[in-house]
Amino acid sequence: MSLDLIIRNARICDGSGGPSFHGDVGVRGGRIVAVGDVGGDAVETIDARGLVVSPGFIDPHTHYDAQLVWDGFAQPALEHGVTTIVPGNCSLSLAPLRAEHRELLGATFRKIEEMPKNAFDAGLTWSWETFGEYVEAIRGQLGINVAPLVGHSLIRLWVMGEAARERAATDGEIADMQQALRECLEAGAVGLSGSWVDIDHENRPVPARLAEPKELDALCAVLGEYGAILQIVPEFWDADLLCARIDILGDLSRKHNISTTFSPLFDSNASPELCGIALDRIKLQTAYGARVVPQMQTRPIDLSFDLTAPMSTFATLPTWWATTLMTHEEKIAALRDPAHREKLKGEMDNFMMPIGLQIDFADAFVKRPGPNSADLAGQRIGDIAKARGCHIAEAIIDIALADDLQTSYGLEALGHNNTAKIGDFLAEPLIGIGAGDGGAHVTNFSTYGDTGFLFSQYVRGHKTLSVEQAVHKLTHEVASLWGIRDRGLVKPGYAADLVIFDPEAIDRGPEIAVDDLPAPGFRYIRRAEGIEQVFVNGRRAYSRDGGYSSDRAGAIVPMAA
Repeated sequence: MSLDLIIRNARICDGSGGPSFHGDVGVRGGRIVAVGDVGGDAVETIDARGLVVSPGFIDPHTHYDAQLVWDGFAQPALEHGVTTIVPGNCSLSLAPLRAEHRELLGATFRKIEEMPKNAFDAGLTWSWETFGEYVEAIRGQLGINVAPLVGHSLIRLWVMGEAARERAATDGEIADMQQALRECLEAGAVGLSGSWVDIDHENRPVPARLAEPKELDALCAVLGEYGAILQIVPEFWDADLLCARIDILGDLSRKHNISTTFSPLFDSNASPELCGIALDRIKLQTAYGARVVPQMQTRPIDLSFDLTAPMSTFATLPTWWATTLMTHEEKIAALRDPAHREKLKGEMDNFMMPIGLQIDFADAFVKRPGPNSADLAGQRIGDIAKARGCHIAEAIIDIALADDLQTSYGLEALGHNNTAKIGDFLAEPLIGIGAGDGGAHVTNFSTYGDTGFLFSQYVRGHKTLSVEQAVHKLTHEVASLWGIRDRGLVKPGYAADLVIFDPEAIDRGPEIAVDDLPAPGFRYIRRAEGIEQVFVNGRRAYSRDGGYSSDRAGAIVPMAA
């Protein structure tokens, strides 16, 4: 019997982390059936001479929950070699959710994950309430594999209603939450997500943060029944608090025999010793038998901001934040008022983002100017302010006012003190790759590029990882931690999620603004370089020359037994 696909003459990095080898890969019925010297013929044969074939990459930290409703390919994930995504992180999923709480959740999503309201509202049909109904709503249109988490905040809201935002749960409510979690896991969830830090649109703690330790313990007991994972967001900017949270996760892991992961492990320029301190604590917990794995971004943060809507950039600048909440007309008047401008100037002089990033707005640049400021594109705000003899806040405001506030500004390479040091951490077996936030913050920055940046910076550049190690960290290592069945290896019997890439060219491409939301507006995405072809369950999902396929071969991936 002929095969559906043979990839010949490839350098095969099979995901195990072992040495690569040259050979062929044979695919039939969505599965890998032969690896090595594959004879016979196939419906399609690809000559991959000079290229690497690897398992499809797995992205464990995304927020594509909403986008999957209107875009089953989770663009631009596939073009970066990602064939499986994990949405539902940070205690937020789109189910289970009663109809009366849809606006509440939408407002919370828009605040924390910074999604445009018009796109969020226009793209969601809200044809579900239970987790199983959400899974069925997206299943038939998937061009990418999905391993969804269910949010702790959603479980609380489902059982407790509005009281989930006010108080601890009773024993009876905790028991009901356990049953709700079981139902979500039976319907396809691979684990539970939580948060110890996030706040909602009213600046109140998300419901998950009101859970007493016994509630989280009870839910982790259910995770243990299913071999499911716990993901959580800790106080990642404070070494002492982070170590305390690592200890809690270690206790939960040992008690219930579960894997736990937290995101992000963040190299803050305000706390340069934090990652090393956290790694020492993780090693200690691992020595005691716990499974606590941090997720670290490979790339620095590139941030965009404008004055049209509230953004995390202004979260700790109360006057700026209040200004962005005004109507357009009120905003224009306030930005022209001398007294108001003085307050804005004062706040910008002493600014630090709540996650510990030290930002100098003088380093911001004009990213997307309007027609009246086109000549300023790419120019640094500090230089513009100096030339105009004004404060940097006034330069930002006046440029925006000239184009009815449509100007967008950028800040680049935030958060990474030293990419060589980051490479050393990424090479640690106890540190995973993730926290990329795909699908979130779409008008603030492009959340993709981690995979390409890993190869360009840490494989080819600093040489802290081999190609084989990098592939392993993006594939089998993630599948093993998350309990994702039959993925992450180029091995007979495994799903044919495959990436063909050029090891000398794979990189993150340019950031561009695209108008592909389900409502007027743009988002930033980052293209990829060096990814030649991507297969999902044996069918072509993306190619460099042909773009995205119309073939929807994605699936809700099962957990390992």
